[in-house]
Amino acid sequence: MWSTFYVQDEERGAPGVGGPSQGPKAAMTGGGRGKTKRRAHGAAAGSASTPEGGMSDSLEGKVKLAFFVAVVGIVLSVLGVGTEFWVELAPAKSLSTNNTCVVAHYGLWKCCMKSLWVADVDPERESCGPADLPGESNCTFFKFFTTGENAVLFQKTTDKSLSVAAGLLAICSLFLMVMGAVCISMAISKRVPFFVKPASVCFTLSGILILLSVIMFHQSVLALLASDHTVPLHHELSWSVSCVSCAGTLLLIGGILFLLLALPYSPWQKCMPNKDTES
Repeated sequence: MWSTFYVQDEERGAPGVGGPSQGPKAAMTGGGRGKTKRRAHGAAAGSASTPEGGMSDSLEGKVKLAFFVAVVGIVLSVLGVGTEFWVELAPAKSLSTNNTCVVAHYGLWKCCMKSLWVADVDPERESCGPADLPGESNCTFFKFFTTGENAVLFQKTTDKSLSVAAGLLAICSLFLMVMGAVCISMAISKRVPFFVKPASVCFTLSGILILLSVIMFHQSVLALLASDHTVPLHHELSWSVSCVSCAGTLLLIGGILFLLLALPYSPWQKCMPNKDTES
């Protein structure tokens, strides 16, 4: 009778017997729930570090690299625009008196007349200069920005319209550089990629304007030389123009890089798709 009772009890699934058989399933179910919770927690942590619509770490690094290129262009632009070594004008050494000769160099805002010793000039050089030789210098600002008067250099008259246009283009370019730098600073600090788009426009336009300023300045120099042919002058573009030209090129490159980073897709992956994605 007792054996029959035990057999019926086992067939009914008593708690003492059926419990261990359900233990592994319960453990597996509990482990799956734990993994699901951990995955949800990790996803929440990832979304907290990179919010939806925010800037990822890789994009932030690329933006900083492109901003470094633009900053170099900004520094070169400020250095070139603020100096007066855009062009050098030098008469022939045969016109010199008292063992001295005069060379002129000017930029967008200021003109300098410098007296040099003829003995310091290279004997093989036909004209006076260069302007970096030691000598007495006298610098004055152009009056066509204030009173509208033209400047006279070696009996030649400047074209104030071209000079003023070159200066205004340079000022507009500097303003756009500042606006682009503010946009990139906001994008990096707030981790918002939206500001990269207006920054690309600002830096691209600033590069174009600063290069147009160089072209306009060169036209003003040619107009100065053509105003009077009684005194032949040797003209040479100096290092300030080189700085501004390099700055305009770097600003254009920075603007193009920002434009590529602001696109919703990768141009490289669009042009060169992966073979795995095609298959």
